[in-house]
Amino acid sequence: MLDMLQYTFMQRAFIAGALIAIVCSVIGVFLVLRKMSLIGDGLAHIAFAGIAGGMFFGVYPLLSALAFTVLSALGIQRLKDMKVHGDAAIAIFFSFGLAIGITLISMSGGFGMDLFSYLFGSILAVNETDLAFIGALCAATIALVWLFYKELFYITFDEDSARAGGLPVEGLNTMLIVLTAIAVVVSMRVVGILLVSSYIVLPASTALLVSRGFRDTILLAAGLALISTVIGLTAAYYLDAAAGGAIVLVLVGAFASALAYHLLGQKKREK
Repeated sequence: MLDMLQYTFMQRAFIAGALIAIVCSVIGVFLVLRKMSLIGDGLAHIAFAGIAGGMFFGVYPLLSALAFTVLSALGIQRLKDMKVHGDAAIAIFFSFGLAIGITLISMSGGFGMDLFSYLFGSILAVNETDLAFIGALCAATIALVWLFYKELFYITFDEDSARAGGLPVEGLNTMLIVLTAIAVVVSMRVVGILLVSSYIVLPASTALLVSRGFRDTILLAAGLALISTVIGLTAAYYLDAAAGGAIVLVLVGAFASALAYHLLGQKKREK
């Protein structure tokens, strides 16, 4: 394993992967428990428009994707506040983002290799600018989760009581969906747009099967995501495979193992 770390691009990939694993898994626990798992997939497809727009207008793609995804996340939250069903609000912006992305791509002459790296992820594509951008966003996300941990915990399990207790529930919901948008954007370079939601949902779902407390769930989800990232990137390097696919396959394997363990324990308790 040490021989691949002599390459700068692999060092950047492992650093970026570790940061993304922590952010996505932590945000994922809140989303899964609130039955908002699909929002990651919706925002990932919305980010496609931001990437296409950045390439079309000559703007740094991750920055344009961040701006478009955050604005769309705020729009989704606004529609939900206006009593539009959450899944319908996501579908509306999902369709809008894809339509913009496809239109801009067709106007620019089709798909390029750099666009494919965003769709499917590429460890070779993580450059120093990407790493600095990812690091800053991940640090800001973790800081906000840490600062508002108790409030986010409260609205995750009992939003009505939190509102009655005077917590700014709407503001916290908006912050959570914006943090989700950030997590989606920073993940695209490693796992790709098409697999971002897996990075958010699988570690959290796996941890929830075997952990007993909320804090333990977050720590276990982060640990699983980190280990899966290391294993997936290593396998991708030696097998000459797509890093995003390798990471997600490891996460799926971990979930299957946790599910088998959970079912086995359930059968023993029934006896």
